[in-house]
Amino acid sequence: MTTVRIPSQLQSYTAGATRVEAAGETIDQVLWDLDRAYPGIRFRVIDEQDRVRKHMRLFIGTEAATDVRVALGDGDELLIFGALSGG
Repeated sequence: MTTVRIPSQLQSYTAGATRVEAAGETIDQVLWDLDRAYPGIRFRVIDEQDRVRKHMRLFIGTEAATDVRVALGDGDELLIFGALSGG
């Protein structure tokens, strides 16, 4: 299982949970598993071409990940961040 850290802008999908568990061997599989438990959350992170949305950032531990095909090991932590903007 992978621990997934959920940013504040997506916590409405997880009933306020900041950390959840999901299964899968790649980021994509983990996000699909997450979407089964929390419908709609994957679409907020990944676009229709299976690319990470421009305003989202993914990290496996401290390493940035830009491709959803990146493999995850058992016990890895996937961090999802939403980019900040303002004026």
